[in-house]
Amino acid sequence: MHYGIIAAGEGSRLRQEGVDRPKPLVDLDGHPMIERLINVFIGCGAESVSVIVNEQMTDVQRFLVDLAPSLAVPLRLIVKSTPSSMHSFYELSRLMRGKGRFILTTVDTIFRTQDFAPYVDAFRDAPEDVDGMMAMTGFIDDEKPLYIDVDDRMDILAFRDCPWDGVRYISGGIYGLSEPAIDVLEDCMDRGVSRMRNYQRALVDAGLRIKGFDLGKIVDVDHAADIAVAEAFINS
Repeated sequence: MHYGIIAAGEGSRLRQEGVDRPKPLVDLDGHPMIERLINVFIGCGAESVSVIVNEQMTDVQRFLVDLAPSLAVPLRLIVKSTPSSMHSFYELSRLMRGKGRFILTTVDTIFRTQDFAPYVDAFRDAPEDVDGMMAMTGFIDDEKPLYIDVDDRMDILAFRDCPWDGVRYISGGIYGLSEPAIDVLEDCMDRGVSRMRNYQRALVDAGLRIKGFDLGKIVDVDHAADIAVAEAFINS
């Protein structure tokens, strides 16, 4: 399995709240969160890890360049400032072409390894007609969650901005995808579609079979107070 990490955001809210490190280098349990994420991926059978950071993140660039020789798999780095996560994914997607199934996540998406490994196995072993598998969570603590509607087979029917009676899941920010999903991404870019949530809707609209996987609790690090919450969670 190949993995991609979107780490190109500015982390402006953390800076405003007194965190002086770039978000990817914020320590979680003694390790920068991007190093922890890379190690989780390697522990889950990564064949390669690709990362995109923005041009201003020189500290992050140096950290990854220094880290790469010690890793058991290739670490591929893209340095480019992009207007959105979807545009960052577009840059990473060029490295994913021809690689089969891959998993993409943002750097501040925090989950436990013991919850993540079964998701990787499920996506790796899913039938050939499954074009993607999105990690979902029933832990709704997001400022603007993307709600997911699934059927009884956990096939995703729709991505919605607003909740409804009986809603169970929101997007966890972890995307298991395949070659047809890159085709949809390129079409979205050509049509000027923006935001990852609109791209996910486009996957369903294109007729791709996208499944959901309940990953349990997932925490996002958007604010300074989230750091302690994330550390407590991964150690629980």
